[in-house]
Amino acid sequence: MEYLIERIEGHTAIVTMNNPPANTWTAESLKALKAKVLELNANKDIYALVLTGEGNKFFSAGADLKLFADGDKGNAASMAKYFGEAFETLSQFRGVSIAAINGYAMGGGLEVALACDLRIAESQAVMALPEATVGLLPCAGGTQNLTALVGEGWAKRMILCGERVTADKALSIGLVEEVVESGTALSAAIALAAKVANQSPSSVTACKTLIQAGRQMPRSLALPIERELFVGLFDTEDQAEGVNAFLEKRKAQWKNG
Repeated sequence: MEYLIERIEGHTAIVTMNNPPANTWTAESLKALKAKVLELNANKDIYALVLTGEGNKFFSAGADLKLFADGDKGNAASMAKYFGEAFETLSQFRGVSIAAINGYAMGGGLEVALACDLRIAESQAVMALPEATVGLLPCAGGTQNLTALVGEGWAKRMILCGERVTADKALSIGLVEEVVESGTALSAAIALAAKVANQSPSSVTACKTLIQAGRQMPRSLALPIERELFVGLFDTEDQAEGVNAFLEKRKAQWKNG
């Protein structure tokens, strides 16, 4: 089975999770996601990545719980490793990643959306991290990334109390950045991704690094790095191209380098 279906539109790679009926994650699909992001990182023509789910009911229902029914700790350790590596690689994608949440995003299905830079949800979407309901915990960045987005209170409501949130509630707490009509998340995400092509890819990579650095370091350490990366952009072709294109009143032709 082809767990990830890819198509390229302009400078955007559109990746569809494809494991019906609920687009659950397997060891194979997690390895495939990691490999796909690394492949896209190496492709200088790709500036953005849009991730969505096949069908119209599920974005992704996360891990197939049958994998954990036998209580095998070795298997649990392996799956946790695959989840962590895949989603951390996605978080470190050098371009802009956008989750087009077209239905239920549960457990590891929400965690992969949390690993993206931006999230657009359809009005019928429902999001949850229900792992504690079945004696587990969200081990693919859920406790950390959700808290970074929505704060400790709502992270605890969703993780400790098992609270599901609708798309509108997700918007109000900062879990998603936009809610759109049913069936339109992918087109909205592609339109947003197209805006990325107006930005210098080199600048985008540096800015994303700095924004995410705030999760690990105090501002007093991040601010000097901000200035260093600013000066570092002057080693790129894109810096000169961007400034001169503006001064010459023309569209910049990025080299992504």
